[in-house]
This record gives sequence, C-alpha cells and structure tokens, in this order.
Amino acid sequence: MAEQKRDYYEVLGVDKNADEAALKKAYRALAKKYHPDMNPGNEEAEKKFKEASEAYAVLSDPEKRRQYDQFGHAAFDGAAGGAGGFGGFDFSGADFSDIFGDIFGDFFGGRSSRRANNGPMKGSNIRTSVRITFEEAVFGCEKEIELNTKEECKNCHGTGAKPGTNPEVCSKCGGKGQVVFTQQSFFGTVRNVQACPDCQGTGKVIREKCTDCRGSGYIPIRKRFAVDIPAGINSGQCKRLSGQGEPGINGGPRGDVLVEVIVGRHPIFQRQEYDIFSTVPVSFAVAALGGEIIIDTVDGKVIYDVKAGTQTDTRIRLKGKGVPSLRNKEIRGDHYVTLVVQIPDKLSHEAKELLRRFDEESGDSLNAAKRLTGEPKDKGPAPKKKKGIFK
Repeated sequence: MAEQKRDYYEVLGVDKNADEAALKKAYRALAKKYHPDMNPGNEEAEKKFKEASEAYAVLSDPEKRRQYDQFGHAAFDGAAGGAGGFGGFDFSGADFSDIFGDIFGDFFGGRSSRRANNGPMKGSNIRTSVRITFEEAVFGCEKEIELNTKEECKNCHGTGAKPGTNPEVCSKCGGKGQVVFTQQSFFGTVRNVQACPDCQGTGKVIREKCTDCRGSGYIPIRKRFAVDIPAGINSGQCKRLSGQGEPGINGGPRGDVLVEVIVGRHPIFQRQEYDIFSTVPVSFAVAALGGEIIIDTVDGKVIYDVKAGTQTDTRIRLKGKGVPSLRNKEIRGDHYVTLVVQIPDKLSHEAKELLRRFDEESGDSLNAAKRLTGEPKDKGPAPKKKKGIFK
C-alpha cells in the first residue's frame, strides 16, 4: 500500500496563503536542517529533505501550486510514479539556485552568491569607541579620535592602474563580475552564481598596477575626526559619522564610522534612563528637628529644607535636575535623593544625658521596653549621699 503523503503546506510549516518569501524562508530552514551532507547515513533526515524539496518545488511554481490547490497530490500522480515516494518527482521548473547559493557554499567548501555583480557597493563601516565622563554624557561634549582609514591614491586617482594605463575588462566574466557554475546536488545538476575569482566581482582586471597603491586605488592614512557627543547619550550608544568609513566598491559611497560611547562611573551619582540617583547623609538632629542640607547635583550644589521628623531612607525628588533627553535637550529627567539619617556612635556624657531626657519625654524606645517587661523606669544615676547623714 502506497504511503500517504503529507500536505505540502504542512510539510513546510506555512499557511496556505504564504507568499514566495515565506515559502523560501521555510524551505531554507528545513534544507539546512535535513540536508544529507549534514546528516550522513540518516535515512529519516534524507526522507524529510526530499519531502521538503518536493513541497517547495510545487508550491514555488505558480502553475503547479494552482494545480495542487485544486486537485491535491492527484495532480502529480503521474510525475511521482504513483508510488508515494519522492525519487521520481519532476523538479524541472523549480528554482533552487538562489537557496543553494545561500546554504550550500559551506557544505561544499566554497562561497557562492546568487546576486554577485559588479554594481556600486557601499564601503564597510569602521567601528571604534571613545570614553567620556558622567558629566560629559549629561551635558554633551566634543571629542577627537584618530583612526586608520584610506584616501584616494593621488598617483592613479583611484583607478589602481599605473599612470598612462587603464584597467581592462575581465576576460573570465566578460566584465559582468560574476560567473556561473554548476554543482551536483541531491537533485542533480544545480546552477549557481558567484563573484568572479579573477576580478573579485569588479568586472575589471589591472594588468599594470599603480606603484603607490599597488592596485587598490587607495592609500592608508591616519586621520583625526572631531566627534560631537550629544547631551543625554548613554553608555553603549553610538555616534555615527556618515561617509567617513571604508571606500566603496565600483564607485559606491563610503561606509560610516560608528563611535561607541563608554561613560565612566561617578563616585556619587547613578543613572537610570534620564533620571539620576544619589544618597545624602542627614544628621540625627536635622532629621528630628528639621533644617537645611546641601545636596550635590550635576548642576552644582543646591540647598534643601528637610522637614522635621524625617525618617531614614526617605526619598525626595529634585525635578528637572536629571539628564537631558537625546531628542529634546530642553526636557530633562529628575534627580532622586535618598536621605539616610546618621546615628552618632560617639557621645559625650552630657549628650547621653540629653538623649535620656529626650527618651523620657517621648515615652518611646528603652523606657517603653522596660515598661513592657515590668522593669522599673530608668531614672538615671542615683544621687550621691552626703557624709555623716544617715536616714
């Protein structure tokens, strides 16, 4: 009895309304997972690979997909030999070259591309970093960096050819920058496209190279750049210098310089998004009676009036004393300050007496604990007896 085939859409794991891109993405993932070269000797993986390939061959072809949607597997019984297997399926008309160009390069030890060409291409980006202080991140600054980059060779004006000569059209690719080659895959002969190895995809070959740049068209230099760091930037964010990166290919634009900002730690302040946090000690007396304290902020010192009876770990907000927004420097976060009441650990005899009287007046703390345990209330040290008087 013939084996029952699974629904092609189910095989690829896509919806029946899936477009070409979704089909290709699904098949590429399955092909990478179950390809025989990646699973040698695994018959189950081989079967799933064939199954996925047959499903993609049908659904990627508009006419075959229309027939399948109308008649199901019966539309291809003749092509499949009615045996329920995949070996006899007709893969003609299915375009696997672009997918194989992406995934088979590593399998066969080569590098292939389905869109190799000699058109203009943007140059590579250059990445670097710069360190700034906490305050510089808050208010912005300008930094100078120095990088290795390239400038156009003045001897050959960027052609790479010796003065008086010109680059020639590549004879291998005919100036197209790409070559077509075939591979023997599981489906037979597969057509692939890759960059021409002789001209590296440029379409041109330099017979006599410029002695200054050695045919590259560019001279390496050390160059300085001024980097404008905006107010409000945070550690890990990048500043982009457009058009300052590596030269483009075949007349393409230069890449960019991406400068990662690393913000140093501050001894007092911590930052979360656009808010600043810090801790300020408050004396016991000021916390109890109220009074003024001085708080350090990124804008300088400010005077704050502490309310009487303030408890330790009370958090206050200094509105608008935080970090400016990157989008609008007129908008700033807040500065949150945690007030920590300092309990003195060294007291004079007089200070201790005053605290005992305070404790008695408030009716709290030690004396309250003694009342709960039934101990007599502490009245302080006993009065001294005078000599010669006995009662």
